[in-house]
Amino acid sequence: MNQKLKLETLAVQAGYTPENGGPRVAPIAQSTTYKYDDAQSVADLFDLKRPGFFYTRLANPTVDCFEKKIAALEGGVAAVATSSGQNANTLAIMNIARSGDHIVAISSLYGGTVSLFSNTLKKMGVEFTFVLPDAPIGELEAAIRPNTKAIFAEVLANPALIVLDIEKMAQAAHRHGLPLIVDNTFPTPFLCRPFEFGADIVTHSTTKYIDGHATSVGGIVVEKGGFDWSNGRFPEFINPDESYHGLVYTKNFPEAPYSVKLRVQWIRDIGTPMMPFNAFLSMIGVETLHVRMERHCQNALALAEFLESHPKVAWVNYPGLKSSPQHALAQKYMPRGASGVLCFGVKGGKAAGEKVMNSLKIAAIVVHVADIRTGVLHPASMTHRQLSEQELIAAGVSSDLIRVSVGIEHIDDLKADFDQALRQA
Repeated sequence: MNQKLKLETLAVQAGYTPENGGPRVAPIAQSTTYKYDDAQSVADLFDLKRPGFFYTRLANPTVDCFEKKIAALEGGVAAVATSSGQNANTLAIMNIARSGDHIVAISSLYGGTVSLFSNTLKKMGVEFTFVLPDAPIGELEAAIRPNTKAIFAEVLANPALIVLDIEKMAQAAHRHGLPLIVDNTFPTPFLCRPFEFGADIVTHSTTKYIDGHATSVGGIVVEKGGFDWSNGRFPEFINPDESYHGLVYTKNFPEAPYSVKLRVQWIRDIGTPMMPFNAFLSMIGVETLHVRMERHCQNALALAEFLESHPKVAWVNYPGLKSSPQHALAQKYMPRGASGVLCFGVKGGKAAGEKVMNSLKIAAIVVHVADIRTGVLHPASMTHRQLSEQELIAAGVSSDLIRVSVGIEHIDDLKADFDQALRQA
C-alpha cells in the first residue's frame, strides 16, 4: 500500500489486498495451525529464513493484516500486535532492557504503567527514574546513566492530559544513543504521528480509540526503522542469538530488527499475541478511526468550553482550550484536535464530584476510556488508586479530578446531561 496515501485512505485500505474473487473484508483466520506440503518449508519458518505462518502464537494472517494497517498509519516499517496495551508497553521495554538496566520515564503516565514500571518490572531488575514532563532538558539528560536503554513517555498523558514535547525528548534521547518510546494511545495516528517528530518506537493500547467500541482488548508496538541498534548500547541486537542458530538481528533483518526480535523472542516465549478475533474487530474499528476522532475532538472541545463557563465547575483541563497551558504544544503536535478526553473538578471537591458522577444519565461510570460512548471516572480512587500521594501528584491526579471520555453522541444531549448533574451537586 502506498505510504503517501492520506491517513483516511490508509485507515480503510491498508493492511489487506483482496485476491481476485476473494473476500473484500480481511477474514478471520481462527486457526492455531497451518498446513505445509513438505518438512523443509516448516524448518525454514522455524529458522526465520522465510516469512509465513506456522503457529498463531507467533503470527496469524488476520493479526498480520492488522499489524500492517497500524504500521502504515503510523508511518513505521513494522508492528507487533499483543494481548493488551499493558503487554505492549512491557514488551517494548523488555525487548531492549534486561536485569540491571535502566529506563528514564516521564512521571505523568497512566497509573497502571507507573505501577508496571515501579513495581513489576522493578522486581525483574529493570530500574526506572521518573522525570517531570516539563523538566528542563538538562534535568532530563542528567537522569540518563551508562546503563540507560530508552526514554519512555505518553504523547498525551492519561489523565493529566499533558502534551509531550516529542522533539525535545527525541533530541535528548538521540544525543545519548537511546530510542524514544512513546505511547500514542490517546492521540492515535490520526491526530499525531510521533515518528515525524523523532520518536523511534510507538505503542498503543488498541483497546481504546483504535478499536473504538469497547469490544476487544489489545496492544501494538510499532517500529519506525532506521535507529542504530549497533551503537554499543544494545548487544543483543548485534550478538548471535543461539536460539536461532546464531542469527544476528541487525544483520539478518536490517529494516526491522527491533520488531523481529520482539516477536520471535518475547511473543514466542512469553506467549502474549493478539488473538485473531480481536484483530478482526480492531481492524473494523480502525476503518472509521478518522471519522470517529473528528467527532470525539469536536464534542470534547465543545463540552470543555461548556464546563469552563459552568458556575458549578472549579476548573477544566483540556489541551484544546485556548486557556490551557498545553494549548501551544497541542496545536503543534495535534493540529487536527486534542483527542476526546477532558478532566474537570466540581466546586465542593471530591464529595460534590461523586454526586455529579452518580447523577449523570447518558454518561456512565466506567473503568474504561476512549470509545464511542461517553464515560466518566474518578482516577484517584479507581485507575490510579495503587499510587502513593506523591505519585498521584507527579502524575497530575488531584483528589477532585473527574476524567471524561467524551463519546460521539449529540453534543446538545451531553451538555444537558452534565448540566442537570452539576445542578444537583
